[in-house]
Amino acid sequence: MAKISERIKRLEGAINSACVRVGRDPGEIKLVVVTKSATVEEVKEVIHLGFTDFGENRVQQLKKVYTQVDNFSNERDSDSAEPGKINWHMIGHLQRNKVRQLLPIASLIHSVDTLRLAEEISASATKQKLCPKVLLQVNTSNEPKKYGVPVGAATHLAEQIETLPNLKLVGLMTMAPFTHNKDMVRSCFVRARELFVEMRGEKIVGPHFTELSMGMSSDYEVAVEEGATILRIGSAIFAG
Repeated sequence: MAKISERIKRLEGAINSACVRVGRDPGEIKLVVVTKSATVEEVKEVIHLGFTDFGENRVQQLKKVYTQVDNFSNERDSDSAEPGKINWHMIGHLQRNKVRQLLPIASLIHSVDTLRLAEEISASATKQKLCPKVLLQVNTSNEPKKYGVPVGAATHLAEQIETLPNLKLVGLMTMAPFTHNKDMVRSCFVRARELFVEMRGEKIVGPHFTELSMGMSSDYEVAVEEGATILRIGSAIFAG
């Protein structure tokens, strides 16, 4: 079985190749390492390799891994060449009753898809004197069981979120369907990019609206080709 370092090397090579195909700079793309299938030792290994952005689907699991990694970070030699601050991304569905405990940890919340959730984040952030960055999750595949605001309602929801204090809307997130049909996957990513460009062009959002989170282990190359700035990769790193 390939080592994590070898898998990451292959992953980075595939990302670079996708960038070459469409004339993009690989430096524009942030890799968020999804830790849900990893042991803490595997997470530490990825940190040793220089990665600082990690994501989780569930708040309780994020808190657990955060604590383990924080303890590990505090134990490291201050003279070591290890990277500094670890950035934690909440990439799964977020319940409103979990917002308060998440905010002190999360650098970016990828999964805001209702006004009520955005209002809860804003209210809790105000009390905690925080200003979290969030992404608007859009259901570009129109799958009924998938979270995310419908494409047709996304612009209006973005306008509403922009009015809330102590919260910064910095981009969009989407998930393609789990299918081998690359045309179907690509169409979802194209729609997200078109919506992203439209929102920026019509000045519905501010200049900080720069992130397009799309692409996972099964479809990240297509996501890169269609403009993703954030990839959420787990199994391609930890499961071979």
